Amino acid sequence: MSLGRVDLVGGGPGDPGLLTIKGKRLLEQADVVVYDYLVDEQLLAHARPEAELIPARDLHGNRAEQQRINELLIAYATQGKHVVRLKGGDPYLFGRGGEEGQALRAAGIVFQVVPGVTSALAVPAYAGIPLTHRDHSSSVTILPGRLKPGKGEDAIDWQAFARADTLVFLMGMTNLEEVVGHLIHHGRSPETPAAAIRWGTRPDQQTLTACLRDLPRRVCEAGMQAPAVIVVGEVVRLRDQLNWFERLPLFGVGVLVTRPREQAGSFAEGLREAGAAVYEVPVIELQPPEDWTAVDTAIQRLASYDWVVFTSANGVRRFCQRLLDRGGDARAYAGARICVIGPETARALEPYGLRADLMPDEYVAEAVAQALAPHEPRRVLIPRAKVARDALPDKLRQRGAEVQVLEVYRTETPSGAAERLPAALEMVDVVTFTSSSTVINFLALAGSLPSGVKVACIGPVTAETARERGLQVDVTASEYTSDGLRQALVHHFAHT
Repeated sequence: MSLGRVDLVGGGPGDPGLLTIKGKRLLEQADVVVYDYLVDEQLLAHARPEAELIPARDLHGNRAEQQRINELLIAYATQGKHVVRLKGGDPYLFGRGGEEGQALRAAGIVFQVVPGVTSALAVPAYAGIPLTHRDHSSSVTILPGRLKPGKGEDAIDWQAFARADTLVFLMGMTNLEEVVGHLIHHGRSPETPAAAIRWGTRPDQQTLTACLRDLPRRVCEAGMQAPAVIVVGEVVRLRDQLNWFERLPLFGVGVLVTRPREQAGSFAEGLREAGAAVYEVPVIELQPPEDWTAVDTAIQRLASYDWVVFTSANGVRRFCQRLLDRGGDARAYAGARICVIGPETARALEPYGLRADLMPDEYVAEAVAQALAPHEPRRVLIPRAKVARDALPDKLRQRGAEVQVLEVYRTETPSGAAERLPAALEMVDVVTFTSSSTVINFLALAGSLPSGVKVACIGPVTAETARERGLQVDVTASEYTSDGLRQALVHHFAHT
């Protein structure tokens, strides 16, 4: 058996968006991922479903000894596996990547290093602290806040470092009082601005500033614990002007996203860009119909319909993909025109070379029926979920149209959702619902909503479903799209 290889990949400081493109690609290819305990679980989502995910800690929850990790990497590579060693920050900056590389080389294992965004640079930037500035600092010194056992004060030239422009300490919380004492003893002014930044680049980032002398006391009073980055220098004074991350409109707001995984991506990313802490627990998953016969028959007769009406992006994707799988393309529509319920559904048509001919001003089924009325449709095809509201087909039939409702997907409860929900609900401030089915499935899984957690709905139909089932709706989007829901959340939390 040929040997495998190991990639030492820097996972960045916490924000999953700071993973490098190469790091993401290698995660997608790996057979085994051995990851640090500080790595965000969203990075692990890039791994293949069949990949083996191994935390770098022992069964008691303590971080594994480095020797055991080295042996683990070598063992899997010897089996011919492609291993990604996913490390927080950068592998070579206080990350023991050099030690792992040495062990791999000694064992004859091929490896490569993919640098990561180090917390030493990223965390101060997210706290509004530039490490260099023409008016304040022309150099940066990065130091460990703790030393390898057996090394003492002599390992650091405190007298030299005390004179440096900007100092950044990683892993410095345990020895913070000692570090500050050394700096002041060797000439650093006790009044030097300093900052401690916990969970930097994450939505739960916490920043505390004080003069150097008072920093340990202030940190203790605030109950701030590791992991944190310590910054010492005049550049800390710029935080008041340059603090951008903690001023994002949803900074620190925990948001639960319940929509299907394939739909959650752009919505969740938009929330994160607004500063929210996003927890994705889909309460529905999409499955194909148990029998495609009716769909295939409709596809063969597609040109005979006056209108094809899509009431969701899922309906577009499932129907259009089946059309492609059966050897058809956009030409199959011939004279049939397309109506969509809203802009997200319209955008879902684009990859298939299609455009909507009609979209109502209000994105609900009743408005679709009203928009179609002047066109006096005779034959209408509605590809949709197995279970959905009948308002649209009923109103079209009342106006004399022949309507065929076509099941192109069904919704089921994802496995594991019931187990994941309780922990997520302890962390969030608001639960978002993007369809009536998400409301129904959520309550079936969770039973109830914890006190103090708010409810946000994508539109009035979903909101009505929530109220009918005893939930108080705090936020309803005025534009019934995921982006409209994000904007509604921003507005709500800006005024609370």
